[in-house]
Amino acid sequence: MNRPLSRTATFAALSTVSLAVAPSVWGTITAFLAVATAGALVTTGPVFEALSTAVDEKDGRLRTLISFALTGAALAALIVAVELPKPVYVTAMVTLGFGDLGRRIFEAVRPVPILATAGFVFVGGAAGIGGQLLLNAFSGAVGHGPTILFLAASAAFLGALLRSVLVARNDPLVLGFLTVLLWLLAALAGDITWTAVLVGLGVSFLFGSLSIALETASIPGMLTGVFLSLLAVVLGGYGWFVLLIAFFGIGGLSTKFRYDEKVSRGVAEPNEGARGTGNVLGNSLAALFALLLYAAHAQLPVPGIVFVYAFAGSVATALADTLSSEIGGLYDRPRLVTTLSRVEPGTDGAVTWQGELAGAGGATIIGLLAWLVLPISGIGVVLVVLAGLVGMTVDSLAGATIEGEHVGNQAVNFIATSAGGCAGAILALF
Repeated sequence: MNRPLSRTATFAALSTVSLAVAPSVWGTITAFLAVATAGALVTTGPVFEALSTAVDEKDGRLRTLISFALTGAALAALIVAVELPKPVYVTAMVTLGFGDLGRRIFEAVRPVPILATAGFVFVGGAAGIGGQLLLNAFSGAVGHGPTILFLAASAAFLGALLRSVLVARNDPLVLGFLTVLLWLLAALAGDITWTAVLVGLGVSFLFGSLSIALETASIPGMLTGVFLSLLAVVLGGYGWFVLLIAFFGIGGLSTKFRYDEKVSRGVAEPNEGARGTGNVLGNSLAALFALLLYAAHAQLPVPGIVFVYAFAGSVATALADTLSSEIGGLYDRPRLVTTLSRVEPGTDGAVTWQGELAGAGGATIIGLLAWLVLPISGIGVVLVVLAGLVGMTVDSLAGATIEGEHVGNQAVNFIATSAGGCAGAILALF
């Protein structure tokens, strides 16, 4: 076994200490603190050589081991302090520990990034399921099967995503994000069904495979889309997924449309048009918030249908803006939206009538789909289209006024989709 693999296997084994919360939370805290203390005492010798990373060798201490153990202790303390659910804690710990091991194993077999990601997801997901089952066995509890699978799958996708966009061994940050997000999902999941989870996993896997095969998303972008698709099916329903996949599919293909010509004009998306996490989240984060609020609407003084329109409005904005940019960028003589003066193609805030027409078509597609698959009325189609046009206009205005050195395209996309979502919610209210 090579050194990185053996070191990762040690961290995977250490993550199983979290299972001790079944009989004793304080025992778990003590065990992790003991590991951290022992790690602080080891600065040379074969144990240091076996467990140290490049950063550890530079610092002269087992910084990675210490931070992992201290984070395990701190998160266990949240079980006592704020009633963090034990299944959430265990799932986060073992998914990250064994997910990293799976990544290393797959890398050792064949060093291909997508296979390494698959190794994290499958091994980490299996560990998440096993950890919850063992926790239930040790504590005498009976877990809800679909929830166990949903939490494990969510942890696997989220863990792989966080590992791909954050520093590889920044365990406190990754574990903290992962635990908080899983806690939120566990609170919203309720009595989900096997059908919802299995269908959600199936369509998410299909989406991920197609996005990689068609090269419409990078690996982090694919993971983001897969995770959002799973949440859409489980927390919203199949109709929510249809809208989301319509945006990803049509938007991704429009990015590839006449790509070489866009490159020559200087208006093409980078990375061969494969959208990354920032782009996917910029276009989808507002929709995710609407989805989460819909899942929690029973505890809110707002009808659930308002969040349905907010979701549809934000997705309509995302597709309208994407088509407006990708189609409009192929035509000459664009005008700046704020002054209507002629500008060069690719200028932030520049629009063409062809792009505006394509954007309106995108919003209409989402409006019609929403009418077919979501509980909205015929007039709701008009509301969704209007929301999409509002968001698309906000995107152009923001691009012309605030986009630049300090405000990037992803932030502008989030502002626009949030405006479209708010417009949809307001129109639904009135």
